[in-house]
Amino acid sequence: MQQKNRSTPSLHWQSQLLLLIVVPACCIWIFLQATREWALHDPVLLQMAGISIAFGLIVWLARAATGYAAATGAILTACLYLRTPGWRTALIPLIVMLVLTLTATRIGRSRKEKLGTAEEKHGRKASQVVANLGIAALASLPLTAAQLFTPSARTEAASLAAIAAALAEAAADTLSSELGQVFGGQPRLLTTLKVVPAGTDGGITLAGTAIGCIGAAIIAVVAAAIFPLDPRNGAVVFFCAVLGLFADSFLGAVFERRGWLNNDTVNFLSTLVAAASAGWLVKV
Repeated sequence: MQQKNRSTPSLHWQSQLLLLIVVPACCIWIFLQATREWALHDPVLLQMAGISIAFGLIVWLARAATGYAAATGAILTACLYLRTPGWRTALIPLIVMLVLTLTATRIGRSRKEKLGTAEEKHGRKASQVVANLGIAALASLPLTAAQLFTPSARTEAASLAAIAAALAEAAADTLSSELGQVFGGQPRLLTTLKVVPAGTDGGITLAGTAIGCIGAAIIAVVAAAIFPLDPRNGAVVFFCAVLGLFADSFLGAVFERRGWLNNDTVNFLSTLVAAASAGWLVKV
């Protein structure tokens, strides 16, 4: 949960693999859905196009991401909107998540620069966008397909809970990392509780963990109100997001420190833990 070291060049292939898995799958699904909506003359198609393009431009102009990353974010946004069109859309918790994480990234930047853990000024890369938001987008694809052909309340709830948990975990991880190194003091390694330098993979602080849990709670509450999910399922989303947060630190401490996984893969897998557990535990 502490800010992690940058990915080593030798593991760059893992970031590229994530892009090759997520982006084509989302593009194919958008094409299939767009073809269907076009035949039905559904206004959702134009709404999706306008919102996703606007989203990508705003992120790029705000220098929160590179051009390629902004385009990737627009694709993922389109998937989420197609899954949850209208006013009760997953884009609302997504926007809340982005506001929280971008604010956290800018707080204490001078200290982070001294530690060598500050985010690059040109914004996030495409692989980082996929690592944090890819699971939320992918959670909508197979479950949306199942909802189209064999609709059920269980599939509907599982899809929404998985999306919400993935977004909540991504927010929690970023907040705990970015603010933990500013307010958290000396981090300790999750697996041994030994004191480690700031920026160590798998290092956590009490303050960073608490802030991350608060971030997860905010996204869970927003998502539960928007979708809607009942209080029990909202609690499931929060619990699973926190589970993913600790999974992130565990993977960082055990695998990333040994050079087996890079940071993008760790983030992707931790959101997968959150989404999969939420989809499994949610009740109708």
